[in-house]
Amino acid sequence: MVQEARIAAGPGMIVICSSSDPRQLRALLATLDSSSFRGVISFGVAGGLDPSLRSGDVVVATEVLAGDTRFLAGLALNEEMIAKAALRRRRVVRGGLAGVEQVVAARACKAALRSETGAAAVDMESHVAAAYAAAAGLPFAALRVISDPAGRALPELAKTALKPNGDIDLRKILRGIVRNPTTLRALVSTGIDFNRALRSLRGCRGFLLGGERLVTADI
Repeated sequence: MVQEARIAAGPGMIVICSSSDPRQLRALLATLDSSSFRGVISFGVAGGLDPSLRSGDVVVATEVLAGDTRFLAGLALNEEMIAKAALRRRRVVRGGLAGVEQVVAARACKAALRSETGAAAVDMESHVAAAYAAAAGLPFAALRVISDPAGRALPELAKTALKPNGDIDLRKILRGIVRNPTTLRALVSTGIDFNRALRSLRGCRGFLLGGERLVTADI
């Protein structure tokens, strides 16, 4: 989303905002000259698969799993920065990310993906970024903050309310609430989780310091 891209933006960064659309991300990455940067980082929010993780918890990827494909995370994130994040009462864990082409919203689907992959979290961009990095021969890393935990289903309206540019379509959300007022409570809970994740993500901005990199942000 736009909010995540703004957090990632800064000197030495090339920021790509894919609006949770893997095909759009692939198309955007294809326009870049991979010789103009020295690494790829997937940076943004994710859905929780590990039931022990809560919104705002930070996952530093050890690998990204997409179907039968496995990408190891090889670009070292600064251990000192990770330690500082933990000291600020952010929970930082290392674990796998599951890469998917469609939103995984239901609790049962999250549980099934967790059982299948053992991943800590799921997103729709990290596997695309990892594949691009592998093809270009570039180091890759991923840092994702949990937005919707494993125990919370993502409302259908929240899944479809993103514009192609990454902005939230407020009119669509309001129309959906008018048609089905019972969705309001779930949307409020989702919004609280998302805002908590964004605050945590801002605190992780320091992980991106120290060099010219490509950041995929959606995210």
